[in-house]
Amino acid sequence: MRQGVPADQHGPRETGGTRAERGDAHRLRADVPATATHEVDGLLAAAVRKALSSTQAYGGVVYLHSRDRRSLVLTTVAGVPLSLLSPMRRIAVAGPLPAAVSYRTGRTVTLADTEDTMRRFPQLAVGMPYDFSSACVPIASDGHTFGVLTAFWPASQHGVPERAPRHLRTIANRLGGALAGLEGGGHSVEAAGDTAVVELPAPSIAVTRVGLFDWNLATGRLNADEEMCELFGVPPAEYDGRAVTLTDRIAPADLPGLRAAARAALDHRRVLAARVRVVDPEGHTHPVELWGRVPETGPGGRTHLVGAVLDSRTGSAAAAAVERLRDGVFSLDPDGVAGYVNSSCELLLAARREDLLGHHPWDVLPWLSDPVYEDRYRAAMLSQQPTAFLALRPPDTWLAFSLYPDAHGVTGRVVAAEAPPGAAAAPVVTPAPSRPGIGSTYHLLQLASALTEAVSVKEVCQAVGEQILPAFGGQQLAIYTAREKRLHLVSQTGYPDGFLDRFEGTPMGTRLPGVDALSTGTPIFFESVHQLSAAYPGIPLDEMRAWAFLPLIASGHPVGSCILGFDEPRPFSSEERGLLTALGGFIAQALERARLYDAEFALARGLQQALLPHRLPRIEAVRIVARYLPGTQGMEIGGDWYDAISTGAGACLVIGDVEGHNVGAAATMGQLRSAVRAFASGGDPPGEVLRRTNRLMVDLDPGLLASCCLIYLDRTDGHACAARAGHLPPLLRHPDGHTEALHLPGGPLLGIDNTAEFPVTELDLAPGSILALYTDGLVEEPGTGIDEGVDRLRTALAHAEAATLDELADRLLRDARRSAHRADDVALLLAAYTPD
Repeated sequence: MRQGVPADQHGPRETGGTRAERGDAHRLRADVPATATHEVDGLLAAAVRKALSSTQAYGGVVYLHSRDRRSLVLTTVAGVPLSLLSPMRRIAVAGPLPAAVSYRTGRTVTLADTEDTMRRFPQLAVGMPYDFSSACVPIASDGHTFGVLTAFWPASQHGVPERAPRHLRTIANRLGGALAGLEGGGHSVEAAGDTAVVELPAPSIAVTRVGLFDWNLATGRLNADEEMCELFGVPPAEYDGRAVTLTDRIAPADLPGLRAAARAALDHRRVLAARVRVVDPEGHTHPVELWGRVPETGPGGRTHLVGAVLDSRTGSAAAAAVERLRDGVFSLDPDGVAGYVNSSCELLLAARREDLLGHHPWDVLPWLSDPVYEDRYRAAMLSQQPTAFLALRPPDTWLAFSLYPDAHGVTGRVVAAEAPPGAAAAPVVTPAPSRPGIGSTYHLLQLASALTEAVSVKEVCQAVGEQILPAFGGQQLAIYTAREKRLHLVSQTGYPDGFLDRFEGTPMGTRLPGVDALSTGTPIFFESVHQLSAAYPGIPLDEMRAWAFLPLIASGHPVGSCILGFDEPRPFSSEERGLLTALGGFIAQALERARLYDAEFALARGLQQALLPHRLPRIEAVRIVARYLPGTQGMEIGGDWYDAISTGAGACLVIGDVEGHNVGAAATMGQLRSAVRAFASGGDPPGEVLRRTNRLMVDLDPGLLASCCLIYLDRTDGHACAARAGHLPPLLRHPDGHTEALHLPGGPLLGIDNTAEFPVTELDLAPGSILALYTDGLVEEPGTGIDEGVDRLRTALAHAEAATLDELADRLLRDARRSAHRADDVALLLAAYTPD
């Protein structure tokens, strides 16, 4: 059943939109709420159980998309404690997590171990820094993706079991088909606000046997089920229904007490409670307990006792055996709550059993309140590997803990240990009244890590919208920055058109919650419309029903305000308030860093753009276009450049790249471009232009190297002369579409040897031919060789269909534009020989 919700009273699923739309949704649910919800829950639970049994996974989860499809919500869990998944309860569809990637791409995503996770999904490693293997598969049908099915295995050198992804895909596809059928019938299969916890079968060791009986003391008849007969050593097929047949198996010394207890129960309507010894055919005895009650009085009066007989030999023997151990033994359920503590454990921990049972040990014992100890339990449960640690019980007693996990919890062992080398004395422990869980810490770190990757103001706002808003289930977000004692909107998500216009440029003295939060440095939370309206009468309202106003303050400096809106009344727990308050500080720091970045980046890019041609010459019979894409990572600026110089006979095409990504590279690029332009305009052949530019580069000694390629193209007959200095080969597309890389003989990079020579290659272009000159940013790709990138560009140029040269340039850059984290700049120069 859903956690915190009775099995027959599931709460409504997420709603949104206008009040009228929410009313329609609730009316629709009034017709088929229980059937649809229970059917979806049953399908998800069955899929998870099937996934675990067919792949030997220890745990599995299902995410379904939210109503607005911006989030994936944890809907079903099996084999993994729900409390340990708190950082992953809601994840952004656009986020860099395995489940989100699988949902977006429709592909299976597998992770072998912690190292694989850290390399490919660092944000997951921050939120769940434990050693496990996992596989995510999309739940889809007919092009519609409902969510993601994920399974977990203990980490091993083999990673995910070989056939497991295929089994998971089959299960997910069948689940997707079933959900599509429900959706086609008008039922909602979106994520609800709660999570179903699927119970897995417990170990099949019978610790208690129970038999049932109906005993008529007036007639001596006793109806017993098969279990009771077996407990008394009587074959069920041979039992004659007489009480004496069973009581003959009771030790004679115990019979008078049993008869007295039975008669007292009948006379005084008390509960029968008796403990007797049963003698088996071999003469061995074992204790059983009889419990019974007097049913409602019937025609025969008080003559009957109905009840049960309990044989708990296995459990009692196990408990007795554990109690005799000198080692401390305890048991934690999957959520870390103590369910058993033996007497030796009480002595070692110096705590009463009554105080420990039903609580987390780190909440009861102050010296275990350091989050590192809770983290060891989490590591054991999520990795399903035994773990151990030392802890100091004040004042000077060291204890060694060992944790042995499975899907049903943790068995712990504790023994006295020697102090580790260099151990310090125990500090005075003064635990805080309410310590935030380690899961909350990981949640905070995971969301904060998304901000550390954002470098511009736009990226910071995007990270907040894509990561933090879905994590808390919010529907609206607004970020304001403070400039000249006024608040200015820099980003908003989910607000009605024009709603925020009235607040633009709000003076800092205005009485509004966003202003007050920033002025006082204290976050303000409103759990309902009534609370907000009472505190700020007349404030404009939209469809939201709860709000969090967070001050953005960095190093004591007011940066702005962040507003989160929720479409339902929401009680903010102390943990949520703490998380949101901390996130406000992270957002403020990220915004301050991003504003500085934007200012410096604009200055650097302005310098670089000023060094590139402002326009290209118009030359008869030669059409020329160029494209330049700056890198998208960091503050670095590159030394890529292009140029087209008009000569008496046609055009000189130039492409070059100075190594490095900094202002020095851009400055060297400007010097080289000026030198090449001066030498080429003077009529020097291409080899001489490169030779003289190389000598200048060596004389300048900027500590950098550069590559360059020059092609002189005669507009009258298409004759071309080309020279290269360590640059990538130009491409030539012939009129029939055939395209080749021109691997011209060339000289070394500029700046190495002032005596270097640069050979010249001559070629003839047919009318309709196209030359492509480019820098390595267009063809480089991590994990592949540069030659593969050149060939990929050659193929793209050969097959590209474009009506104009400008359209062709845009098509060639399309893949580069798609990359959100392209480290290098891209320069592209196309020239078409069109004498007609």
